[in-house]
Parts: sequence; C-alpha cells; structure tokens
Amino acid sequence: MNENTKEAAKKGITFGTCLAMVISYANWHSVGWAIVHGLLSWLYVIYFVIRY
Repeated sequence: MNENTKEAAKKGITFGTCLAMVISYANWHSVGWAIVHGLLSWLYVIYFVIRY
C-alpha cells in the first residue's frame, strides 16, 4: 500500500466512526450507545441506512 491509500483508509475509518456516533446519539440520546456504535462504525451506518 502506498501512503495515499493508507491515509484515505484512515480518514474513512475516522469518518465512519464519527458518523455512527452522531447517528446513534441523535437516535438514542445515550453516550454509551454512541460509543458502542462508534466501535462498530460502518456496520451501524449501513444498518441505519437500510433500516430507516
């Protein structure tokens, strides 16, 4: 992997985690759930898009 690919992957993971935490907190109003969903990151984002 070159440096650009590594940097893009890192930013994608960070963005996915942030997005999952924001969606989770907006829905559940719970920091605990936001942390759990942040750890699951893109899996939760994809679930949310499919579910809602």
